[in-house]
Amino acid sequence: MPSATRITALSILSFALLAAPSAAQDAPEPLPVETLLSLSSSVGGETPRWAPDGDRILLGGANLRLIRAEGGAVSELPVSTGGSGHFLASAEPRWSPDGRWISYVSDRSGTPEIWLWSVEKGEALRLTGNGGRLIKGYSWSPDGRRIAFAGNRHGQYDVWTVEVPSGEARRLTDGPELEVYPAWSPDSQSVLFVRLDGAWMDHTIVEVLAGGGEERVIVRDQDFFDYGEGGTFGHPLVSPDGATVVFPSYRSGWINYWKVPRSGGEPRPLASAEADQTEGAWSPDGAGFLYVENHGGTYQLRVAPAGGGEPQVIAAPASGIVGAPQWSPDADRISYTLETPTRPGDLFVHDLAAGKSSRLTDSVPLEAIERRLVIPGKVAFSSGDGLEIPSYLYRPAADGRHPAIVWTHGGPTSQWEDSFEPAIQFFVQRGYVVLLPNVRGSSGYGRAFEEANDGCWGKCDFADAVAAADYLRTLPFVHPERIGTTGTSYGGFMSCAAVSFGGETFRAVIAASGYCDRVTFFDDGEFRHLQQLRKEMGRLAEHRDRYLANSPYYHLAGAQAPVFVLHGEGRYPGSPQMTEFFRELQRLYKPARYKSYPGENFYVRGFDNRIEMLADMKAFFDFYLLGRDVQLPGVGYLEELEGVSH
Repeated sequence: MPSATRITALSILSFALLAAPSAAQDAPEPLPVETLLSLSSSVGGETPRWAPDGDRILLGGANLRLIRAEGGAVSELPVSTGGSGHFLASAEPRWSPDGRWISYVSDRSGTPEIWLWSVEKGEALRLTGNGGRLIKGYSWSPDGRRIAFAGNRHGQYDVWTVEVPSGEARRLTDGPELEVYPAWSPDSQSVLFVRLDGAWMDHTIVEVLAGGGEERVIVRDQDFFDYGEGGTFGHPLVSPDGATVVFPSYRSGWINYWKVPRSGGEPRPLASAEADQTEGAWSPDGAGFLYVENHGGTYQLRVAPAGGGEPQVIAAPASGIVGAPQWSPDADRISYTLETPTRPGDLFVHDLAAGKSSRLTDSVPLEAIERRLVIPGKVAFSSGDGLEIPSYLYRPAADGRHPAIVWTHGGPTSQWEDSFEPAIQFFVQRGYVVLLPNVRGSSGYGRAFEEANDGCWGKCDFADAVAAADYLRTLPFVHPERIGTTGTSYGGFMSCAAVSFGGETFRAVIAASGYCDRVTFFDDGEFRHLQQLRKEMGRLAEHRDRYLANSPYYHLAGAQAPVFVLHGEGRYPGSPQMTEFFRELQRLYKPARYKSYPGENFYVRGFDNRIEMLADMKAFFDFYLLGRDVQLPGVGYLEELEGVSH
């Protein structure tokens, strides 16, 4: 959404807030949906990067911006990282070591390439012409003369180097496996990179001279599925003295950082914890290692001494997600982002000597808005087989009994966290209790929990969604006969499961952009999804009966819940799935509605379409859970579907 539109929406709201009831009174009027969707991170989706002089911090997004490290106004640079509208427009803007250049990835030339922006001249220069699908990680050499990157110009991801600013490229690897996320040795003489096996389960950190030559294996790590095509594992993290390499591993049952001598040897844990650790970074002086630790969806920022010892906790919010940590060049300060359930991401700087953090940006310009948002409670309930299911419970401010929604996340290897969720806030402010269960298969709770739904997608994890509805029925502020469910992507698949396998557990179901026929999905799915299916459900040729039994599409004859099927009108990657799911419902005379939203791919992400979609979802739930006389969204008959997009 353009910033001018967002400011207008918030300005209009400010007048309404002056007359809003206090918290002691009945529930105030809900915040307009435009306001909720206008609230966004002031940092953007990229990691903020310190300038080499330590005075400024670079912010990414559609346009590059700078902010003083001591605070102050954000200034926009005259360079756009936006591209041609493909699914990747930009990635990871970074400073050159001497501060003369800012690099970034953009597809503005038609394919994702590395671009440079001259700080002195204010001009943009395309550096690479790889012409591949994606750039899978890049890094500057410490001497600033070259950039190492991974590109698939020749059909598989190889590691390349490119001279700055001439653009002369050299291919360092040519193996058939994924070779991605290169990093440099401190002397700029060697490149370390990650090689994945064919199943994306095993990672090998390899070193090769920057001029090419024989490769040397530093360490092998096994049994860590990398849905991110190497992005979950990330770059090898080389210590400033070049002696040690740190990498993430699942070998303890939790994703923890391990260290190994660069010369080779046995890996050792850096700071063992029964919590996942991510976003690691060495301090410039090599004395400490910075990382984020996930405790049940609340993220802490910690520094582990390089020589061993108890980690120091830098930031530990009562509720919130600390992310994107970076050291200042002098190692005296740490920047990080913080997002909470009532505030999108803001940038903070922590002064290590003073032991204090300062917020540099403000993602919620009106304090009265944040006071109106709901802070969820963390709850847990037992599923049918005794497994504890950690969850988030959002409760409206008004007294009395409310309708409720069980909202499942995507993935399934993902989790609900202490994040700002505008769609959830939209329903809670309109009188709905919302429960976000981290069903089995969710990440963040250890390997055993994450793998607990392997082989039983849509059945064993759906039992947790049923248990979530049963838990809601025990709450005095929930109406036991007015419970619905929804979700997107894998959550859409779980919503389809609610239609086929849930009986009357849910009185209304909204299935958004899901994949409800895993058989055809395996046949037609993109490679990354196939890798995930092979790992978690097995190969279709060997487990066809399992795929048929667990795919809701084949079990609609006994469906009892009315369902609203929605998605973006674009075909990639799953629109035919949802269309056929609706057709099958109609063939069997089941109560169903259908709608696709124009100008989208499979997922609905546009600002105006999201406003319309939330209004449609509310109308559907209001009709079936509250019995309100509202116009149902979409179309409801098979013959109307032909040629109709919305």
